[in-house]
Amino acid sequence: MGRADWARSWKPWLRGTALGFPFGAVPAGGAEIPTFLSYVVEKKLAKHPEEFGHGAIEGVAGPEAANNASAAGTLVPLLTLGLPTTATAAVMIAAFQQYGIQPGPLLFDKEPLLVWTLIASLFIGNALLLIINLPLAPVWAKLLQIPRPYLYAGILFFATLGAYAVGLQVFNIVLLLVLGALGFVCRRYGLPVLPLIVGAILGPEMEKQLRRALQISSGDPSALVSEPVAVVLYVGIVLLLVVPAIVRRVRTKTVAVERAADREEQR
Repeated sequence: MGRADWARSWKPWLRGTALGFPFGAVPAGGAEIPTFLSYVVEKKLAKHPEEFGHGAIEGVAGPEAANNASAAGTLVPLLTLGLPTTATAAVMIAAFQQYGIQPGPLLFDKEPLLVWTLIASLFIGNALLLIINLPLAPVWAKLLQIPRPYLYAGILFFATLGAYAVGLQVFNIVLLLVLGALGFVCRRYGLPVLPLIVGAILGPEMEKQLRRALQISSGDPSALVSEPVAVVLYVGIVLLLVVPAIVRRVRTKTVAVERAADREEQR
């Protein structure tokens, strides 16, 4: 990066960070929304918007800063609520549970060393990324020249070897292939894999809390909807499931009507 690149990048860095962290801190915020939002903001604020799509450094600096800030923001719901909002956070909470550590409001009192070490690792990790990536950027770029079939074959080989080495059982390889096929189907039909990962990790915990709630209420299921907070959450879940389907159907009908109108005009 030259002096001009640094001058054009520092403002997008700050704006991307300001956009990314709040979205990451909000449960289920994700990194996609702030990344695209940062790109749109930088394009509107740029003096030469025609450069976007042709290597404008603002279109890279801002979204990348938003993505990194969002990744750091996911620690907020993870550590304070025990709620993973990304695949990485889901793996982290699974590791916590293996060691008997339950993320939540009391985590800062019970495991302060773990919490602050985790936060410090973010600073150390970003510093190491800066040191490693700047001089090795040309090397990483050359990796893109490797044909994809070679990459896929190497990844599959090492993944199979690792799965078999865990327990020296053929069942692990079969499980790897089944999960790989499931992931391929999800990718093929545009289904997100993150809900599946989060559900597999949080499912047992949700079942345990459900049994505990039913034991406290002596088996009365009405206790599950007796609190206003629970009702609000249920309504939010229903809206998240129903609204996208309704919007998609309305858009489909609108497009069909517009196409029919265009055909009538052409006639």
